[in-house]
Amino acid sequence: MVVVDPISDMLTRIRNAMAVGHETTSMPSSKLKEEVARILTEEGYIDRYEVETSNPGKTLKLVLRYRDRQTPAIAGIKRISRPGHRIYRGSTDIPRVQGGLGVAVISTSQGLLADREARRRHLGGEILCEVW
Repeated sequence: MVVVDPISDMLTRIRNAMAVGHETTSMPSSKLKEEVARILTEEGYIDRYEVETSNPGKTLKLVLRYRDRQTPAIAGIKRISRPGHRIYRGSTDIPRVQGGLGVAVISTSQGLLADREARRRHLGGEILCEVW
């Protein structure tokens, strides 16, 4: 199956797994998806991620985090920049997600960064997604 927008596919898999209460979700792996998973882990939205080598390629497995047995740590997840409509912002124009309670994942010249880190380093870039 060919996926046109792999980041949207990843976010949808996370959204769907949390909606039905799954502990884990898996998807085909890429460096970009691994970096998004790293940021979500550092920010406390998922417990951990693992890259499993399988045939024919690698699989990214995310272990989801829940506040209690029913409430997911991710209340909302939204794709911002899409293949047909890219959204770029300078370091001073990066939005604060939910008044600073959420996180935006920014693709910068120094790699993928959380919005707070991008502002701290004075880096702008493409806003991939928002999580709260």
